[in-house]
Amino acid sequence: MATSETVLPKNAATPAHRDGNVLRWLTAYTVSLMGDSVYFVALAWSAQKAAGSTEVGLVMAAGAVPRALLMLGGGVVADRFDPRRVILGSDTLRCLLILVVAAGITLTAPALWILVTVALVFGAVDALFVPAVGALPPRITAPDQLARVTGMRSLSTRLSQIAGPPIGGLAMGLGGHAAAFTTAGMLIALSLPLLLTIRIRPLAAPDAERTERGTARQDLLDGLRYIRHHRLIGPLVAAGAVCELGLTGTLNVGMVLLNAERGWGPSGYGWIVSSFSAGAAASAALLTIAGWLPRAGLMMAGTLLVGCAGAATIALVPTLWVAAVLAAVIGLSAGVFGSLDNALIQTAADPAYLGRVTSVVMLTMVGLAPLSYPLVGAAIGAWGAGPVFVACGIFASLGVCIALASDAVRHAKLPRQRPDMTI
Repeated sequence: MATSETVLPKNAATPAHRDGNVLRWLTAYTVSLMGDSVYFVALAWSAQKAAGSTEVGLVMAAGAVPRALLMLGGGVVADRFDPRRVILGSDTLRCLLILVVAAGITLTAPALWILVTVALVFGAVDALFVPAVGALPPRITAPDQLARVTGMRSLSTRLSQIAGPPIGGLAMGLGGHAAAFTTAGMLIALSLPLLLTIRIRPLAAPDAERTERGTARQDLLDGLRYIRHHRLIGPLVAAGAVCELGLTGTLNVGMVLLNAERGWGPSGYGWIVSSFSAGAAASAALLTIAGWLPRAGLMMAGTLLVGCAGAATIALVPTLWVAAVLAAVIGLSAGVFGSLDNALIQTAADPAYLGRVTSVVMLTMVGLAPLSYPLVGAAIGAWGAGPVFVACGIFASLGVCIALASDAVRHAKLPRQRPDMTI
């Protein structure tokens, strides 16, 4: 097993927004995600050129299969090895894969089988990348800065989602499919030198020794037992899973069908999605600036309840502007819930288990939540958007019940920052 030879960052007590170590990681993470966004634009348009609309869905869904199947194994890898090295390795593989595709497309037109293969390999590598990213923050900053880092990471995600598709579209328009893939690969390549400069905190010796003794299968089972028996992390993971199952389908598939049903059209859909994203970005900015929120467990449950209520009623409002305002409230509430849920997990988890914990959390998002898409679509086709949105909102609110039933969640608090560490 590879062990970290790096040392505790000298500026571990520095506020995250002024910590060069954290900012280098955040910059690397942002440009890597922007590369991801450009890659998906290039992949979708290449599939459309190679085949048709049905095949676009096939290619885009292909990457989700290995990502979901291998995610738990990726968590084991992140915990057994230095997560920075795992991120470096996976980013390098993704960069090389995309650049090879760009070179191939330069020589010949994109073929469907090549695009499916690329999507499968990219998804498999993503299964290593995502848990390692989740395992890294506690090793580069102090525990009382994890909430702020969570907010900064959420802002980076939103920035990449905003900037990536236009960059991909511009590259596609100027140089075609090969140029778009090349741009994606070069953006990911930009993250590599920054990742090399990051200093990480080594694990305590007992945790490292325990990780070395087990096989990969034993480590996986040990991680699942750790989540199940942890008084705080177990309920947090369960509440997040129920929330994803209840809300993801309505906010993705259901929102499209709702706009079609009401006659608001693509522009209406754009307003609603933009409002949701603005609310989510505002929640990330709130946590980034504040760095700490009181009574985190109760606030998390309360914002989840508000988000569930908004999701249940958005299909009942009469006009587009009211739906857009409600979408902003849902985005704000869901963003605060997700950020606090993640920050509490990051703070409470033993760093030796954090890769496996992250892999389980992400599995609920990329593996379980998409299972609701066809169910939501079929249900809306049978009964209309209103009853389905209400039912999904009620189901998601079971996550609130799971959270409030846990004494550990009700009393959960984030570490308080020192007064001199606020913005």
